[in-house]
Amino acid sequence: MSEAGGRGCGSPVPQRARWRLVAATAAFCLVSATSVWTAGAEPMSREEKQKLGNQVLEMFDHAYGNYMEHAYPADELMPLTCRGRVRGQEPSRGDVDDALGKFSLTLIDSLDTLVVLNKTKEFEDAVRKVLRDVNLDNDVVVSVFETNIRVLGGLLGGHSLAIMLKEKGEYMQWYNDELLQMAKQLGYKLLPAFNTTSGLPYPRINLKFGIRKPEARTGTETDTCTACAGTLILEFAALSRFTGATIFEEYARKALDFLWEKRQRSSNLVGVTINIHTGDWVRKDSGVGAGIDSYYEYLLKAYVLLGDDSFLERFNTHYDAIMRYISQPPLLLDVHIHKPMLNARTWMDALLAFFPGLQVLKGDIRPAIETHEMLYQVIKKHNFLPEAFTTDFRVHWAQHPLRPEFAESTYFLYKATGDPYYLEVGKTLIENLNKYARVPCGFAAMKDVRTGSHEDRMDSFFLAEMFKYLYLLFADKEDIIFDIEDYIFTTEAHLLPLWLSTTNQSISKKNTTSEYTELDDSNFDWTCPNTQILFPNDPLYAQSIREPLKNVVDKSCPRGIIRVEESFRSGAKPPLRARDFMATNPEHLEILKKMGVSLIHLKDGRVQLVQHAIQAASSIDAEDGLRFMQEMIELSSQQQKEQQLPPRAVQIVSHPFFGRVVLTAGPAQFGLDLSKHKETRGFVASSKPSNGCSELTNPEAVMGKIALIQRGQCMFAEKARNIQNAGAIGGIVIDDNEGSSSDTAPLFQMAGDGKDTDDIKIPMLFLFSKEGSIILDAIREYEEVEVLLSDKAKDRDPEMENEEQPSSENDSQNQSGEQISSSSQEVDLVDQESSEENSLNSHPESLSLADMDNAASISPSEQTSNPTENHETTNLNGECTDLDNQLQEQSETEEDSNPNVSWGKKVQPIDSILADWNEDIEAFEMMEKDEL
Repeated sequence: MSEAGGRGCGSPVPQRARWRLVAATAAFCLVSATSVWTAGAEPMSREEKQKLGNQVLEMFDHAYGNYMEHAYPADELMPLTCRGRVRGQEPSRGDVDDALGKFSLTLIDSLDTLVVLNKTKEFEDAVRKVLRDVNLDNDVVVSVFETNIRVLGGLLGGHSLAIMLKEKGEYMQWYNDELLQMAKQLGYKLLPAFNTTSGLPYPRINLKFGIRKPEARTGTETDTCTACAGTLILEFAALSRFTGATIFEEYARKALDFLWEKRQRSSNLVGVTINIHTGDWVRKDSGVGAGIDSYYEYLLKAYVLLGDDSFLERFNTHYDAIMRYISQPPLLLDVHIHKPMLNARTWMDALLAFFPGLQVLKGDIRPAIETHEMLYQVIKKHNFLPEAFTTDFRVHWAQHPLRPEFAESTYFLYKATGDPYYLEVGKTLIENLNKYARVPCGFAAMKDVRTGSHEDRMDSFFLAEMFKYLYLLFADKEDIIFDIEDYIFTTEAHLLPLWLSTTNQSISKKNTTSEYTELDDSNFDWTCPNTQILFPNDPLYAQSIREPLKNVVDKSCPRGIIRVEESFRSGAKPPLRARDFMATNPEHLEILKKMGVSLIHLKDGRVQLVQHAIQAASSIDAEDGLRFMQEMIELSSQQQKEQQLPPRAVQIVSHPFFGRVVLTAGPAQFGLDLSKHKETRGFVASSKPSNGCSELTNPEAVMGKIALIQRGQCMFAEKARNIQNAGAIGGIVIDDNEGSSSDTAPLFQMAGDGKDTDDIKIPMLFLFSKEGSIILDAIREYEEVEVLLSDKAKDRDPEMENEEQPSSENDSQNQSGEQISSSSQEVDLVDQESSEENSLNSHPESLSLADMDNAASISPSEQTSNPTENHETTNLNGECTDLDNQLQEQSETEEDSNPNVSWGKKVQPIDSILADWNEDIEAFEMMEKDEL
């Protein structure tokens, strides 16, 4: 995600670029006051900034050079195995592979990055390769969204800078709009996706056959995400303005118009997923992260690029709703579009990290600083931003595919404030990338930020965005060969010239916004934000905002997550939380009754909780009951998952790896526990027999080493005993299922043999076939390979001298959702006398629910399809023990001052609760299905 460039306040607008300034240029209106910075953060010298900029250039060369050497013309580089990822030749990664179209994706995505980084000769060579080698007529099904932002955007960004360089007179003199012609060809290939009654595009299309059946193998989908349909206008409008073919802009506008019309009118929010034929919302949760993010971004940027007031009006309307319901500073939490005061999640996803940068463009600096600082604290704890993390900042989904959104927001906050603090943030990002993600063949995505293990993946957006933003962060104006402020950034950070606003304006500028809603004039402040207002003569302004958040991740409970309790009337007790419930407490039972929740003792000794919404004392109590049941589900699920063993790490520390390759390993339920003992380090050796199922015939080879064993033919514990008897100091079992990988398979945990395994004293880890082959290939090439077995990867200094580090806190006790096995219990929502019931089974003797069996999916009896996927969650407010006292002290003072808490006083008829009950149930079902 990315923001727009513009001219500073008061600077003249060139005649060739009469694009609309006013509020939409807020980001760079702020740049005019770069002298405003936070006292307490020392200015960074020109020399250090240049040094860091040069370091970014070297990192880009390492990534781009390895892609060109080992992967091109494949779409992406696989940095652990040093080869290209070709669609169909590697195990499917599901939707992630929809970005790959056999069109040299990484090269196209990197075109304008080469120019920003002053690599004009390399850019010219890259353009020639694209024109010579890239084929857009492949029989492959691709994502319309990804192809638009990465490939169409990459071609248009390349064209924009090619004509700029040609105009300068040194490079690209031979260029004659060839990239633009390729972009037009691709645009026409994407148009059949819009062949729907709504105008919303199909999510996928065949590059060769469009949606023609059956050849296309697509065109049968019914749903798409809001961002997928709403992130087209910049590229499609630019294509129309460049070529004069208006059809592209018309189709993109129609899709945006439809999404605007289908917004939830009372909340002005949009859902995550919509039916492309009927316009019905399929997922009714709403946020600013995955599935919606760039829809909001493109509304504001479409106003910047195209000068159409309706886009700004729509954005402002949505933004007002976001700040009213979703923003709970410093958090941004998903809510239900029909009941926006009800949170839909207790976790956040990494894609929302773009939002502070968008707030800079809007000119709303304070919440941008707050959210950015919260995200930075999470990064400082985990080295990278996990794909998802809970409201108490535990890892929810441990993966990190080197996303650039946080770097993007860091850059724009620095441009807005001039605060050198953000240069230090950028320096931290550079250090972490080099320390934890750099591998010999590029940069590898993090499989698990807790263990530091790698994934054989380097997405094209890493080159398209990350290095662009980091370089611009440290670059002065004279370091860039063109004026970056003459361009707008797309969501993939591709550059489109702002002079397009006055080119081929044949599209109707009819303001359709007022047809749908009566707008509040206060939403439309057309003035440029003034830094004297944003920073009211106080050099400590930004620091004063950040300071309360310095310890929010480790020590304090974020205020935003208790907004629901704040809404209750002054003096009222906060609602009963699942973690506090005791089945023997009469007061708790009375509260349950008030919420419409019944407690039933079953014959087998278990306790069943059932909610009848119609029996609740009020609509508010009914909602409390629904929230209590959901918390109970999450609590039992969390406690079950915490019993699972976390993943381990196998780190190759010998030459030439020096700890830079980390493999995700499955743990064993026996042997040395690496989370409690010092890691094991040693050279590896293959055992004979390879399966380790009998006494080893080569004990001298494995003596004092870590034995490699093939899976199969006997129990894991038996293998461990045989290599231990031969003198091995550890063992690695490699999967015999060829092609298996931790990228696509859930974490594997080795069990014992049903006997006492206390005699096994060595650590045992499990590697899937793909990860194991990396070690085997290293042995073939370098003979002697040394590895480190640990619970978490250690520092990657070349000599590995300081490898011992204290293990992280309780992070390793959490499993990512994709690694958790399905559970044994169910929560059934039974249709009884026209009311929906929630039931939950628990153990009566464990009143704190500490030993409760894991509750699984919510599966209404009338809906047997689409079972809910389990992801790791934590109960609301995590470990904050003084919450009740805080609530009682704060409710009186905050109720009157917080405009968002008045909902608690509104009485909604029970009939309305029942009418909306199905929507709540559907939303809770989808709550755990993260479509990142």
